[in-house]
Amino acid sequence: MTEMAAPKLTRKELTELLRAEFPEMFNSESGYAIEKVWHGGCVVRRHFDRTSLRPGGTLSGATMMALADFAVYVAVLAAVGWVPLAVTTNLTINFLKKPAPRDLLAEVRLIKLGKRLAVGEVDIRSEGEEELVAHVISTYSIPPQSG
Repeated sequence: MTEMAAPKLTRKELTELLRAEFPEMFNSESGYAIEKVWHGGCVVRRHFDRTSLRPGGTLSGATMMALADFAVYVAVLAAVGWVPLAVTTNLTINFLKKPAPRDLLAEVRLIKLGKRLAVGEVDIRSEGEEELVAHVISTYSIPPQSG
């Protein structure tokens, strides 16, 4: 078995770059945190926020979709390096279970990583639970890199 490649950007590097380049989305009040990264995947947290609740006490679908999208972005950047203009071209989400009113964790596994496209699979869980609350498949377009 061959050894897995190291990520091109560490958790710390990604956190610093995202805070500098996207302060409107990734800051201490945004609720997002990068838990860990590896080449081909990551775990990202969305801290619980009562403003994300919908009637009936469930977390909004938009909250889970944004978490999944951010998580795939982090996984792509960890694998290919700092390419901030990578963009989502497709995102399909299946809501499987009402999430508990607590932090959400998204674990990404890149199932294809090419020069121009990356496809990620995301499992979203409420913290402390094994059962999935949502499952996502997302495709990112990676712009050509110079050099």
